[in-house]
Amino acid sequence: PYGFSVIEKFLTGARSIDQHFHSAPFESNIPVLLGLLSVWNVSFLGYPARAILPYTQALEKLAPHIQQVSMESNGKGVSIDGVRLPFEAGEIDFGEPGTNGQHSFYQLIHQGRVIPCDFIGIVKSQQPVYLKDEVVNNHDELMSNFFAQPDALAYGKTPEQLQSENVAPHLTFTGNRPSLSLLLPSLDAYRIGQLLAIYEHRI
Repeated sequence: PYGFSVIEKFLTGARSIDQHFHSAPFESNIPVLLGLLSVWNVSFLGYPARAILPYTQALEKLAPHIQQVSMESNGKGVSIDGVRLPFEAGEIDFGEPGTNGQHSFYQLIHQGRVIPCDFIGIVKSQQPVYLKDEVVNNHDELMSNFFAQPDALAYGKTPEQLQSENVAPHLTFTGNRPSLSLLLPSLDAYRIGQLLAIYEHRI
């Protein structure tokens, strides 16, 4: 659906996060906590990049949008007074919808450089596809991956685990890699407004 009613729902969703950001205490303020996570990952742990990984093709433009907003806003090397900053500013943002990323850069995320990840999942599919004789639909499979990726990043796989599962030892990965998961009930105008406002206030 299109039209002013959809825009109104989008703005209402964004407004709900604006109000939350303005009034919620820091310890339960979602954009503040996410912003502090970025500061922690970049400034204290030395991880300069962040992957934004929505598990829906409908959000394929989210990562490039956040990349532009975040890197342009926080990519300055001087303070508001024109004084050179004594530290690296901003983070490198990139991403793709989940299954696209799994076949392009997830290898690096699991076994190479440490890159904090934002996983974004949707509980209710916009359009589930059921194949004949299949027990689960495509959205169920997608969400299985959504939940498995942060778990794998956190816990990894030891050579012993891989050997017991009869899997090649070069697939070992250490775990202890930071990620967060955002789970939206549905992907409607209201929730998209909330999601964009969360990321904008995080920046």
